[in-house]
Amino acid sequence: MKMLIINRLDYARIKKCISDAKQFNSISKAEADKLNNELDSAEIVEPDAIPSNVVTMNSIVKLSFLNNNKQVQFQIVYPDQGNLKENKISIFSPIATALIGYKVGDEIEWIVPAGLTNIRIDEIIYQPEAAGDFTL
Repeated sequence: MKMLIINRLDYARIKKCISDAKQFNSISKAEADKLNNELDSAEIVEPDAIPSNVVTMNSIVKLSFLNNNKQVQFQIVYPDQGNLKENKISIFSPIATALIGYKVGDEIEWIVPAGLTNIRIDEIIYQPEAAGDFTL
């Protein structure tokens, strides 16, 4: 398994979102555990030390489904900002959980309703840290 990299602010904010969501029963135990496991296995770094090719919170990511070469683009956001019409996907969604902390070029196995598929991170169109937005 590849080492994930998460910035310290994202780590703390996502952990708080998980805690709040568990308190209000707006995240399942399985989803919370999966996201917590991803976070706890990551290397935590300061925001200004995040490489520009790593998916972070508020990143706009372009990826490909390798089984059918379909490309999609969306932004990974905190749960209260999720909006499918604006292509903003909550960190609580399985695909965002699968991508956070990975790098451009990484391939990730992901379970979709039709079964297991592989996705590849093709490009990070916007990453807050690379743009100097360290507090988003």
